Amino acid sequence: MTTQKRDYYEVLGLTRTASDEEVRKAFRKLALEYHPDRNRSPDATERFKEVNEAYQVLTDTEKRARYDRLGHAGVNTNGGAGFEGFSDFGGFGDIFEAFFGGGARTRSTARRGADLRITLALDFEEAAFGVEREREIRRTEVCRRCMGTRSEPDTSPVTCLNCGGTGEVRRAAQSIFGQFMQVSTCGRCGGEGRVVSDPCGSCGGAGTEARKRKIAISVPAGIETGTQIRLSGEGEAGVGGGGPGDLYAAIRVRPHPLFERSGNDVLASLHVNIAQATLGTYVQVPTLDGEHDLEIPAGAQTGDVLRLDGLGVPHLGREKRRGSHLVTVVVDVPRSLTDRQRELIEELAESLGEPTNAGDKSWFDKFKDSLGGE
Repeated sequence: MTTQKRDYYEVLGLTRTASDEEVRKAFRKLALEYHPDRNRSPDATERFKEVNEAYQVLTDTEKRARYDRLGHAGVNTNGGAGFEGFSDFGGFGDIFEAFFGGGARTRSTARRGADLRITLALDFEEAAFGVEREREIRRTEVCRRCMGTRSEPDTSPVTCLNCGGTGEVRRAAQSIFGQFMQVSTCGRCGGEGRVVSDPCGSCGGAGTEARKRKIAISVPAGIETGTQIRLSGEGEAGVGGGGPGDLYAAIRVRPHPLFERSGNDVLASLHVNIAQATLGTYVQVPTLDGEHDLEIPAGAQTGDVLRLDGLGVPHLGREKRRGSHLVTVVVDVPRSLTDRQRELIEELAESLGEPTNAGDKSWFDKFKDSLGGE
């Protein structure tokens, strides 16, 4: 459901007969009040954008005229996306002007801020269960002194004398087909129709300034290397009323000394001796949730995979659903035996009906061969 926009004059607390100077003063007062750096209330950012949007329209002669005539439909056709972009064709008058040369229009110079990208390194467990991280970044933000107007406080841009405030320069040119009008962007004001006569002393008239900012990044459970987290509006500040860019955090998960990941399953290996593998036993194995009991069935072979359900990595976006912890059995065959151990193995071989003479391979040797032993 689309939220109904408030009247721009109401946003700034003005009447429709307010002068440009009254609009500017109202904007500065409210922008200082609701700027996110100064106001930590939950709705401060949205109020700041609302005030900025109203200012961008009401300080532009043509946009204000269209707004007075047609309301929000005359200046914004982007479905209520805020002040990040306005339609070039605000009303029927502009359409006729654009196609039939009824007059020059002020060109929009609003530009969206650049996106920023960082890499976020996580431990295996942090990626599995999620974590809150804070990173310091350096980015351009709206100047706190001029609030993005680019002018010194208590001053305002003036109409460009080169283009008369239209943002365009028209020149008559002659061709073999006759005379025609050549239209180009005004080089003095860059198409804005206004120039800053008294630039802000803090940002030098740029409207933005570089600042260090600590950004909180919420990493969801189950994230993997190569995934990107997008933080909307946390990139570089826009220019001329354009919206800010986004911040992208690329995830890199550090290797774990014991575990590997396959989808949402955790892979691990467990070494057991021939007695444990033959007779079966219970052991404790490390998992993401700490030590956990695991049954080694009698007759376990190297390569057998034992499963602990629900102890793997949570599914991204569905934290209650988890993969499994998969343990691959590795049976260790001893490389050397004491005389007593060899005697016992030979007795076992005889009880199993295996030959034990030196000329033939013993049961123990065959057992080692079946396991790839030496």
